[in-house]
Amino acid sequence: MSAHQLGEFVLVIGDLNIPHREIEIPDKFKDLLLPNKMQYVLCPGNFGSKETMEWLQSLGSAKSNSHFVKGDFDEVTTLPETKTVQIGNFKIGLIHGHQVVPWGDLESLSSVQRELDCDILVSGQTHKNQISTYDGKYFINPGSATGCYSALNSSSTASFILMAVQGDNVTAFIYETKGEDFNVSRIDFTKNGESHKVEAEVKPSEETKDDDDDE
Repeated sequence: MSAHQLGEFVLVIGDLNIPHREIEIPDKFKDLLLPNKMQYVLCPGNFGSKETMEWLQSLGSAKSNSHFVKGDFDEVTTLPETKTVQIGNFKIGLIHGHQVVPWGDLESLSSVQRELDCDILVSGQTHKNQISTYDGKYFINPGSATGCYSALNSSSTASFILMAVQGDNVTAFIYETKGEDFNVSRIDFTKNGESHKVEAEVKPSEETKDDDDDE
């Protein structure tokens, strides 16, 4: 299967906190996060500096396809608290999550989802990646891309999520690294609420390479 057959690549990444808590992303992520490789970039806040925001924007196919909301520790203060974007047949909402109590609570986040009237709600704050369903809707947290500390933990597993969106279907790849460990897992889900975890790992970078070779 080529990269084009997977659909549009959507990078979901947040809570980098660069340079305030970490100075850069892990080395294992650097070869994966390259300029102009994604169609969209979605960041639920706490990227940190303006320079970090500009680097994230460079990863997408166009600056207009990069979408950010304001975290509680971002230097860029003009960003909105919430935002929605349409990708494929999915309306995707963004919020950092520090506004929601308890942090990461699905019932509390579902009130935001209903307010934004979205199919997928992307949030951060907890520094723990998660893909969950609640009342037939999807809730995605990419975790912290740097694995930096949070108010709850002194460190976390660095992670981000890459979604391939095609019509009513999403293939989500969860990238995680801590120390020497590196892991990629995959979850497929549809707009009608069906989802399943795929045990056999498939890396989008390999799909992209195969596609380039075909050309």
